[in-house]
Amino acid sequence: MGLWKKREPDYDRARQRMVELIESRGIKNPLVLHAMAKIPRHLFVPPHLRDEAYADYPLAIGEGQTISQPYIVALMTEGLELSPGSKVLEIGTGSGYQAAILAEISKEVYSIERLSSLAERAEELLRQLGYDNVYIKVGDGTMGWPEHAPYDAIIVTAAAPSVPPPLLEQLKVGGRMVIPVGGAFSQDLLKIVKTDSQGNYTTRSLGGCVFVKLYGKFGWKKEE
Repeated sequence: MGLWKKREPDYDRARQRMVELIESRGIKNPLVLHAMAKIPRHLFVPPHLRDEAYADYPLAIGEGQTISQPYIVALMTEGLELSPGSKVLEIGTGSGYQAAILAEISKEVYSIERLSSLAERAEELLRQLGYDNVYIKVGDGTMGWPEHAPYDAIIVTAAAPSVPPPLLEQLKVGGRMVIPVGGAFSQDLLKIVKTDSQGNYTTRSLGGCVFVKLYGKFGWKKEE
């Protein structure tokens, strides 16, 4: 009589169902859907939460941070209007999952994380998965990464009380930024398009959302 063995989760099937769900909610960009169908999201969450990795809600990843729900990841990525030649700035590396999605579609991804423990973990996993076009540094994301500007797209994965001016400055004319802006407990997910070199831009809301706070010089202060 053999020993009982726990059945391994069918992550491929779970990932397929996740993509079917986000597509049913209106995500149409084939590059986004392909990336989300390919990348093993369960590797980006803590081991004890892997059975929940493909459910459509956020999960804790430690240090008070979260991995965003799949639909929000897809919505934000689609809003960036990426192409294979895009250079992207990500504010808030977190688990590294969003960076992997960006790297699957784009040419270069520059990602800033405030917490060194998360940055190191994400960098190691991304390298293991072969994403050598992601560059991560630890720092204040509200300041951007001016050395590599301008960017075709900027994504901010934490909530800001207002749009950080350095990020607007580092966005290419015609470039897109997706960022949650609002209060501590709810925000609007904004898509911003820079229209000229004088810093003018258009803004529209992609809907309501809830993100953890973006801390930094042009974000929330620790005492707030």
